[in-house]
Amino acid sequence: MSDSLNTAADTAQITGRAAALRIENLDTDQIMPKQFLRGIDKSGLRDGLLYDLRFDAQGQPRPDCVLNQPAGAGAAILVGGANFGCGSSREHAVWGLQQYGIRAIVAPSFGEIFYSNAMNNRLLLVMLPPAHIAQLMDEADDPHHTPFTLDVATQTLHSATLQTRFELLPRHRRMFLEGLDSIGLSLTYRAQTEAFAQAHWAAQPWVKDVAAGARARLA
Repeated sequence: MSDSLNTAADTAQITGRAAALRIENLDTDQIMPKQFLRGIDKSGLRDGLLYDLRFDAQGQPRPDCVLNQPAGAGAAILVGGANFGCGSSREHAVWGLQQYGIRAIVAPSFGEIFYSNAMNNRLLLVMLPPAHIAQLMDEADDPHHTPFTLDVATQTLHSATLQTRFELLPRHRRMFLEGLDSIGLSLTYRAQTEAFAQAHWAAQPWVKDVAAGARARLA
């Protein structure tokens, strides 16, 4: 398994407080503003998450942002609007959410690239109908609400007011259950990949190590 933020036990079942982020078409530029992309590693992205929504021009917390309110304190799950994570392809948006403590996002729909980035890093994204999202948002607005539970094995969400099923691709479900990111999943097929390569080279030996042969001739 390749290195990643969470173990299989952490992601097979996620239980935590939820915060309702009532914004549709929330793009990755808003999730992780450009000024926090200057580093050469993943460090410090927690501070940049939703910065312009959480802080004003003077750097003071905005009281109208749910993450600055009791209802959003310590949230591990976000309930968001449609087309969550649209916009640019920056993977930093996913890393920032994870560093902040967000382990899952529930929304009616997601930006396609953001969806792939999140699931490949094992940030769980769950799509539910708008009526269910509205119900969960109302529940999340209560600062004393019962924690939500997302069970990957059974593909079910449980809250105080709702129990429903969600869909995952088989490979994504496996990644969460086995604690694999996209690299780790690829490595589970290493034996099959090597067997294919050996058979391919045996049938067509002239294509084996073409680049190495060209370098040797040029040298």
